[in-house]
Amino acid sequence: MTEKIAQAIEVVDRLHKNAGGVVLGKSAQIKLVLSALICSGHVLFEDVPGTAKTMLARSLAASIEGAVSNRVQCTPDLQPTDITGLSVWDPERRQFEFQPGPVFTNVLVVDEVNRALPKAQSALLEGMAERQVTVDGVTHPLPQPFLLIATENPIEQEGTFPLPKAQLDRFLIRTSLGYPALDEELSIVDAQLHGHPLESLRPVVGLADLAVVFEAVEDVYIDPLLKRWAVELVRATRSLDAVEVGASVRGSLALERVARGWALVNGRDFVVADDIEQLFEPVAAHRLVLAPEVLMEEGEPDAFRRVFEACLERAPRPEPNWRRRRQPRAHEHPGRAPVSSRPEPALRRSAVRHPAQPAAGTGRRGRGHQAIPSG
Repeated sequence: MTEKIAQAIEVVDRLHKNAGGVVLGKSAQIKLVLSALICSGHVLFEDVPGTAKTMLARSLAASIEGAVSNRVQCTPDLQPTDITGLSVWDPERRQFEFQPGPVFTNVLVVDEVNRALPKAQSALLEGMAERQVTVDGVTHPLPQPFLLIATENPIEQEGTFPLPKAQLDRFLIRTSLGYPALDEELSIVDAQLHGHPLESLRPVVGLADLAVVFEAVEDVYIDPLLKRWAVELVRATRSLDAVEVGASVRGSLALERVARGWALVNGRDFVVADDIEQLFEPVAAHRLVLAPEVLMEEGEPDAFRRVFEACLERAPRPEPNWRRRRQPRAHEHPGRAPVSSRPEPALRRSAVRHPAQPAAGTGRRGRGHQAIPSG
């Protein structure tokens, strides 16, 4: 492990612990959001109100010295300029002066994004993709880092404007926080007896530290076979009967990027197969258009689980091959038979089988899909 990666892991760990002191019991979800942050991506939360989505965003911003956070509450009368800002006439200077909107921040929470009109939703696209905003023909760069956390309420659909798939594709991951467990909810009640923990939160990293993390995530190693497997999984979504429109190339890029970020957040400088499998749903589910008959029969969670199993059939998970031994180099043991050496793992393709069927001779069931990765 290089010194740069070790330093990046230490920085991310400080961020994770600091935010975890405010958002209790959501370690895996915080890690997922941190993975999106260090990969320069954005997060979509499909969750009911009151699950600490805004607190998570504010705690991350408060943990970074010099960073700020803003929040936009979407309503049907929200205008694009309410997000990006607009040019205002200055009578003293006799010229228009640009007044930045709430998008000019480091962490932006867009609450109930599906309640905004499509033209207001589209005002976020340029900032999400290009880290800049154009108003009146003038381009204004956004602060760095820039993380957008948008939320949707999956229960109430009246007066909403669902995000088109092309816009959903801009989000690196989609996940949810969910309700805390009983003991965690009791701890939340006790922690806020004398004020909110966010008020006493102090920065633990600086913007310069984040620059090191952004560089280090590019150095995280992913084996070519694992990279190929990630791409094959995404490509498999395009050939299934249960899927009308599969994930695009942006899905392959996202899965590879988030896997490297997830490895770094979990203290590793390399990606393992579990990373790809655990991250497939939060990275790929919102990019698919499932067939209506499948949704009617099973509902979206079960339908995607069926899609994931079908993808595993077409792109089996690589497994270590412990039988292959290291071949001795030419200069080793000259003139003698090679000495038995310690076997080294080599990745190979596993036999194609349905993940819900037991492996031959073992009685164990295949790996199931996890909706939320565990740290």
